[in-house]
Amino acid sequence: MQDCVVCASKLTKPFNTSDNLLYWHCISCEVIFLDSKHHIDATSEKERYLEHENIIEDIGYRDFLSKLINPLKEKLYSGSCGLDFGCGHGPALADILNKDGFEVDLYDPFFYQNKEIFSKTYDFITCTETAEHFFNPKKEFDILNSILKPKGWLGVMTCFLTEKEAFDKWYYRRDPTHVVFYKKKTFKVIASQRRWKVLFPSKNIALFNKIDLS
Repeated sequence: MQDCVVCASKLTKPFNTSDNLLYWHCISCEVIFLDSKHHIDATSEKERYLEHENIIEDIGYRDFLSKLINPLKEKLYSGSCGLDFGCGHGPALADILNKDGFEVDLYDPFFYQNKEIFSKTYDFITCTETAEHFFNPKKEFDILNSILKPKGWLGVMTCFLTEKEAFDKWYYRRDPTHVVFYKKKTFKVIASQRRWKVLFPSKNIALFNKIDLS
């Protein structure tokens, strides 16, 4: 059996899709994740990301990102310093927030390998259309927790998991770089394991607040 890559539960069940891919469904947190034997290599992964038309000035793309930015900004104070984690090759979200007066660092394992971010802490972190690419989500969310300040906010945007019966034909899973798919229950478990609070202000958006335990 395969332990859950999100919550580490051993209560997982395997299943195959019509394109002969092996997935695992976690009973505990309800995530579905692709078996690692089907993960593509780093070169192919980067080539796929370069196909994304994430143009900073594109109005449609900026409107899309506003679904996360607008509810997140309501939680921030003037001068908050943030991080766009997994910003891709066209960091439009950081550009929007910079113009709104926020200082935003960039990190992406392929395009902005700024390892200095791991020795800093942030008032807020954004993670847009990135969490579905995590090979090891538990590790990634632990990293995010370590660099998020107490009372800080983490905003995640990803397509929430559909009903399992519709999963096979779901367009979102057909992208070979999409390897993990979350439900609201999954995000509630992620929050609980790190003593975060979580809100769902709109479709496909999760906002986490790190509780100050000092």
